[in-house]
Amino acid sequence: MRRITVRTSPVHGRGVFALADLPTGALLLEYKGQRLTWKQAQRSHERSTAEDGHTFFFGLDDGSVIDGARGGNSARWLNHSCAPNCEAEQDGERVFIFAIQPIRKGDELFIDYRLTVEGRRTAAMKRLYACRCQASGCRGTMLSAGRKCLADNVDA
Repeated sequence: MRRITVRTSPVHGRGVFALADLPTGALLLEYKGQRLTWKQAQRSHERSTAEDGHTFFFGLDDGSVIDGARGGNSARWLNHSCAPNCEAEQDGERVFIFAIQPIRKGDELFIDYRLTVEGRRTAAMKRLYACRCQASGCRGTMLSAGRKCLADNVDA
């Protein structure tokens, strides 16, 4: 039985939604795609026609990237929220998405992107990575409050 589906999101573009009630701790899916170095990912993004800030890159601890746009799956459509109901956990070269609270049938699945970017956080950068989650306590950005980056799956 399928537990998730991808459809239009009220937050942004497409999103991932629960087709059934999902318990805390449930393994929901793996973030799949081609593995690249950051340099390869940056070159690929520069050549693409994607809108500014929009990639399906997921940064790994070793500095490499999973590009969900190349051989990816439904996980690439996970939107950001400052109050996520899922989290990503890296296991070696693989990334798995788990529910961190009970999720009801019909709810959209979210992770906190916690993006990091090089350089100063300018007003233009803050606009580029503005958060649309509308959660209470929203920090207004998909950028990390700190320096640790869990995901570089930018869907802005």
